[in-house]
Amino acid sequence: MEKGQESLKRLFQQEFSKMVAVISRQFGLEHIETAEDIVSETFLAAAENWGMKGLPPNPTAWLYLVAKQKTLYHFRRNKIFDQKVAPAISSQQEKEQPAEDLDFSMQHIKDSQLQMLFAICNPAVASEAQIGLALRILCGFGIDEIAEAFLTSKETINKRLFRAKEKLRTENIRMELPPEHEIVSRLDNVLHIIYLLFSEGYYSQTQDEILRKDLCLEALRLGLTLTAYPPANRPKTNALIALMCFHASRFDARGGEGFPVLYDQQDESLWDGELIRQGRHFLRLSAEGDEISSFHLEARIAYWHCIKKDSPEKWEEILFLYDQLLLVNYAPGVALNRVFAFCKVHGKHKALAEAEALRMENDHFYWLLLGELCSGIDDATAREHFGKAYDLAKTQTEKAVITQKINELKKNRIRK
Repeated sequence: MEKGQESLKRLFQQEFSKMVAVISRQFGLEHIETAEDIVSETFLAAAENWGMKGLPPNPTAWLYLVAKQKTLYHFRRNKIFDQKVAPAISSQQEKEQPAEDLDFSMQHIKDSQLQMLFAICNPAVASEAQIGLALRILCGFGIDEIAEAFLTSKETINKRLFRAKEKLRTENIRMELPPEHEIVSRLDNVLHIIYLLFSEGYYSQTQDEILRKDLCLEALRLGLTLTAYPPANRPKTNALIALMCFHASRFDARGGEGFPVLYDQQDESLWDGELIRQGRHFLRLSAEGDEISSFHLEARIAYWHCIKKDSPEKWEEILFLYDQLLLVNYAPGVALNRVFAFCKVHGKHKALAEAEALRMENDHFYWLLLGELCSGIDDATAREHFGKAYDLAKTQTEKAVITQKINELKKNRIRK
């Protein structure tokens, strides 16, 4: 039973957004909430049916079939399909598939999700609402997860999503790729959404598992989908894909019985050489043109982290890139990561002064970094810093990691 529930959860993460995108493309964005309800009902039916009969031979095909049946029943019942949708589709697509069928082929799903992504990023929808809607519709995030990502309440997120969906309706925004001249203005938000999705998967702060490969791989897939559409296949798109490939190449080495393995302790033999080669390929493509985005700089940093051998030149280059990145796009996480590179170049004592100057007292990563820098220099102070990090950490997994660091300091004290 547990295996079936786990399979259903994984399928929900993989298929929810695809099914919503296909239904919305067929019947229009004004019915996006109906599409969400139909897909949710489909998974509820799966939970009930599979709980009694076990998993079907092809669970995905089962979901698509039931979703088709529920969709057509709903729209026919409401006379929307027969009176409005069917005539419009038949007049425009006489030679294409029957209007009564929903196309869940891989290519149609890919096209639908790409159109959905650009439709959500229409300038008529507020920027924060775009991101929230994309995380919900395209990435399958729950309301709790989105609220965590925005550091706000579920009520605020629900209101924001409601207003965004109203905009889709009132502005009559269609699920179609925008004209080429509008691509540039929307692409930054599209890339930002994909970046947020990957970041949440790479170091999850909304669930008690630090690495969520499913989210990372979905972000990478969406990024690659953009490259199939020439106007969106720009240097910064390739830079983001390179960044994701480099980070994804170290997934297996970052695991380890629920605990993240820090970079210095990672087993290089577990790195995925093919993903590193793919990252280099997209990094070369990103060098075309004269634009240097934050994705370019982050991709270069990630590239250097795929060279395990330490050298002064390596960390000096990484530190230089972090300095440039802070000028282009300052972020607290970037500032903290820069201190790690600074430590590699200048040592713990100087790095400690750099870290303390950031004064990010409400960020558990700040105290975690201070704890690391004090370890071996002043273990008592290091324990205090780790204690503050523990109090601020959001997930039990993070708290467990910090507890392990505190215990290691206690062991060192006993040995001495």
